[in-house]
Amino acid sequence: MQDLIAKADVLLEALPYIQRFRSSIFVIKYGGSFMDSPDPKVRSGVAADVVFLEACGINPIVVHGGGKAITRAMEKAGIQPRFVNGLRVTDEETMQCVETVLSHVINPEIVQMIQRWGGKARGFSGREVFRCRPLNPDLGYVGEVTGVEVDAIRRCLRAQVTPVISPIGRGEDGHSYNINADVAAAKLAIAIGARRLVFMSDVPGLLRDPKDPGTLISHLRIDEVMALKQQGVIDQGMIPKVDSAVEAVRAGVRRVHFVDGRIPHSVLLEIFTDKGIGTEVVR
Repeated sequence: MQDLIAKADVLLEALPYIQRFRSSIFVIKYGGSFMDSPDPKVRSGVAADVVFLEACGINPIVVHGGGKAITRAMEKAGIQPRFVNGLRVTDEETMQCVETVLSHVINPEIVQMIQRWGGKARGFSGREVFRCRPLNPDLGYVGEVTGVEVDAIRRCLRAQVTPVISPIGRGEDGHSYNINADVAAAKLAIAIGARRLVFMSDVPGLLRDPKDPGTLISHLRIDEVMALKQQGVIDQGMIPKVDSAVEAVRAGVRRVHFVDGRIPHSVLLEIFTDKGIGTEVVR
């Protein structure tokens, strides 16, 4: 009986958040090594969270990455991956690999996982959503987002269908470009007026000491970011995430969250509990 009562207490803790967020838009960036887990429960856990959000009257949008899968596909094709400042150098052959993996392998798999949990989802190649220009000629087909087309996304949300979007953009030359998924998610959240932006990866959040999970920064104001960069707390892979979070908050997204996708139901624990489990970025 006590276990049942405890479950009811959990539901009651979530109630005010469910009421507050009903009809809101949440953008979830799905990335990290847990996407490659051999355990289907780990891979499908995010899909369950997305369907839960749907059932609560929240409008989730998923933007996914897939860097490790792209690297594996390149190596299998005999293409040597090259990176400059954390960005994948993307020539014609590499771009074909990127587009195949993101839009034709990972994207439909996420859609199917959501559907298996009883949700409704539609896959989009980011070419339908993101307009871009070359970020740096030395990087090849790596894009900088210049525009976001949200009409088709809004139609999905009105039909209570979750859009699942790959981080690929269409350039003015009509060519496909590889976009950083964190940046793509933030640009979309801003363009569509999302209330929340959630970055899922394989770290607990922003840590003062990367080797010590006990140093998690649970609450980060955007005016604290510069000092943390100077101290080296924010560096390498966290820089595009944090910069995108700051841009999103300044543009009107109420809160941005960094959560560990390896933790079961991390999105729900962050959004629907009083304490949360990751880092939230606020104005």
